[in-house]
Amino acid sequence: MLSDLMARQAKATGKPYSLADFDGLYLYVSAIGSKVWHFRYSWLGKRERITFGGYPALSLKDARNLRDEARAMLVKGINPHSERKRKRHAIVLAGEHTFQAIYDKWLAHRSLSLENEGRQSTPKQIGRVFAKDVFPVLRHLTIYDVTRAHLLDIIGRVEKRGSLSVAEKLRTWFSQLFTYASVVVPNMGDNPAKDLDVVAMPLPPVENNPFLRMPELPAMLQTLRKYSGRLNTQLGLRLLLLTGVRTGELRYATPDQFDLERGLWIIPVVRLKQRKQLTKKKRQRFADIPPYIVPLSLQAQEVVRHLLGNLKPAQVYLIPGDWCLKNPLSENTFNGALKRMGYEDRLTGHGVRATISTALNELGYPPKWVDAQLSHADPDRISATYNHAEYVEQRRVMMQDWADRLDLFEQNQVEVASTHLTITLQGLPTIAGQAAAQPPALNPNSPQLIVAPAPDAPAVPASVYRLSAVHLPEYARPTLSEVQRERLQLLEMFEASHNLSVADYAKLVGKSRRWITYEIQAGNLLSIHLGHRGQRVPDWQLDPIKRKLIQAVLKLVPRGIDTWHIYHALLRPYDALGKCPVIEAVDPTNQHLAARLVAAHAIETDELAEQSEASPVLARQTVERLVKTAMLVDMPEDPVAR
Repeated sequence: MLSDLMARQAKATGKPYSLADFDGLYLYVSAIGSKVWHFRYSWLGKRERITFGGYPALSLKDARNLRDEARAMLVKGINPHSERKRKRHAIVLAGEHTFQAIYDKWLAHRSLSLENEGRQSTPKQIGRVFAKDVFPVLRHLTIYDVTRAHLLDIIGRVEKRGSLSVAEKLRTWFSQLFTYASVVVPNMGDNPAKDLDVVAMPLPPVENNPFLRMPELPAMLQTLRKYSGRLNTQLGLRLLLLTGVRTGELRYATPDQFDLERGLWIIPVVRLKQRKQLTKKKRQRFADIPPYIVPLSLQAQEVVRHLLGNLKPAQVYLIPGDWCLKNPLSENTFNGALKRMGYEDRLTGHGVRATISTALNELGYPPKWVDAQLSHADPDRISATYNHAEYVEQRRVMMQDWADRLDLFEQNQVEVASTHLTITLQGLPTIAGQAAAQPPALNPNSPQLIVAPAPDAPAVPASVYRLSAVHLPEYARPTLSEVQRERLQLLEMFEASHNLSVADYAKLVGKSRRWITYEIQAGNLLSIHLGHRGQRVPDWQLDPIKRKLIQAVLKLVPRGIDTWHIYHALLRPYDALGKCPVIEAVDPTNQHLAARLVAAHAIETDELAEQSEASPVLARQTVERLVKTAMLVDMPEDPVAR
């Protein structure tokens, strides 16, 4: 048996040796004198050895305690060496499998099958909730250390502040996360998120989105027309009322989705709410799913045409965001507008769909048409496919009728606008002996569903008319000053198709841009400038005759003259040239006359624009001389000059 004194006095002998204690504990002394505790034992008929630690860092007493623990494992049938490796591996795993690391992997995996656009998308919601309620408690724990008590504590605090729906989501997400962890994390053990709903507080009754009944529509529509916020928001709400699409489908609508020639809005399947159900549960490809076809009434087309006509170069969506043209409207835009209109808790953006569905069903339209218009699933079908591409022409008639009824509602014609439809079937077989009605059949081969107003329906007053869908508020009706109108005219001229960029003109003449720039600076080419938009070269100069005319003008006018004055003078008609624009009337016979007329007019305009004190006399003399010369030039071969 060893003692501390014997262990301390063990010296190096040049060869390694061991000092025995008892029950398999040895002090190993190396050739250079370092000392390590070994435990030797038999396992499955083989000699095994395990190292406890060095001496004197590990005392004799501690070494004996470790030996006793190892022998206890042997009694239980556990290999101490294997158990040590397992524990070390567990420590490594714990470092690799923190709660944060497993959460990141789980969320990345979940995001593969979830929509990630918008603030209310599931991945964004998970990120916000975990950052607020979960990570302050679990971020630094390993996944092995998270217990049910941790999860109940987190959910309890969320429930205590009244966020019962968030607590319900947390229970679901915890269950999904730890189920994922039980598969990917070795030796995970029991799922701490199991049965958390047993102690959950009951959720309040579900509140559906509020919607309006038909008698409430007149006041709402009149308030909408007077809406004082952004015009785009007002038009967006009107499009929701005219089409019944989801707010997300409108917010992410792009100009290329609209075919106004056919009066259709074609929403790609990637924007549909049901795409996850169709592609995941039914494993359908996007290419196999028809797009959501929305027929547009005349009023809806007017709104879309106005929005398309006001597109900006950087704009991505039909209705841009408030602060960035490349972003869509925010999710709360429509609900915020309805709140400002006084409809808080009375109508939401999604409630517009319920308003339309309720009204169209009450009016007597077939539910299949209404469901197709709203892109609802047909629960009666075995395949449960979506019928958003069906009944397009029937829905076109229905939605035009609905748009006209909205105009009637806005003009307080509630009785007329609420008139119920009569629906009759034509082409039905008749039994002998029965009197059969003989209306003209639309198609004798199959029954036809005919929708028409009742014969005793109230008449529409003559004073009622179809309203404009785009009502510009006062702030949106700009009054342009004279200077602004002139600048807009200049911009329109500058952007004309015959005015080419320097690069495009250089390509056409087979020269470099540097050469074109040199020609402009040398006064051999005419170019016009407009602020930061750069310069344009009129393509008239590709014609040899017109280029000679312009070069002659450039030689006659002062070098510092505004080239816009020359440009305008070239487009001006002159009596001496048959009242045609100079640039169109010039030919080899009148080229000199045309050059002098253009130069004289350009100098005169430049003089008036400059309002100079020193040069008007000289400039007027130059103008008079050029005009006289131009008018007195003897050109007998030019009939116009004669």
